[in-house]
Amino acid sequence: MNSLIEVAAAIIHNGEGQLLIARRRLGKSQEGLWEFPGGKVEAGESIPDCLQRELQEEMGITIIPYEAFGTNEHSYGKIQIRLIAWHAEYRGGEIKLLDHDDYRWVYPGELGAFVFAAADIPFVEQLLQESYQ
Repeated sequence: MNSLIEVAAAIIHNGEGQLLIARRRLGKSQEGLWEFPGGKVEAGESIPDCLQRELQEEMGITIIPYEAFGTNEHSYGKIQIRLIAWHAEYRGGEIKLLDHDDYRWVYPGELGAFVFAAADIPFVEQLLQESYQ
C-alpha cells in the first residue's frame, strides 16, 4: 500500500509579476529539477500555515498565501504525493538556499525553459496557458 503524502507548493509572485522557482539540490529526491517551493503538510496544519512555515525555514522569506491554485496527485514509485498549490505574495527576506542549489524569478511565459519535477508540471502548463491568454 502506497502512502499518500500531502505537500504544499507556493506560486510566489513578486511586485514585477515574476514567479519564484527553485532547483532541487544534488542528494535530494528530484535532484536537479525545478519546482515551486514548499514542503510537507504537518498533521492539523492548514496549507497557508504550512507554506509560511516552510518558506521561512527553507528559504528565509516571508510570504502571504492568498488563493488556492490547484491540486495534483502524482506517483513517484512507492511514494504518492498530493501537491496542493497556492498563489502567494512575496513579502520580504533575503533568499537563502537549504534544499535547493539555485533559484530564479521568472515571468510565467518563461517557465517552459526549465525542467520541472513531474508533480509540478500541470501547474507549469496551467500558468503558461494563462500567460498567453
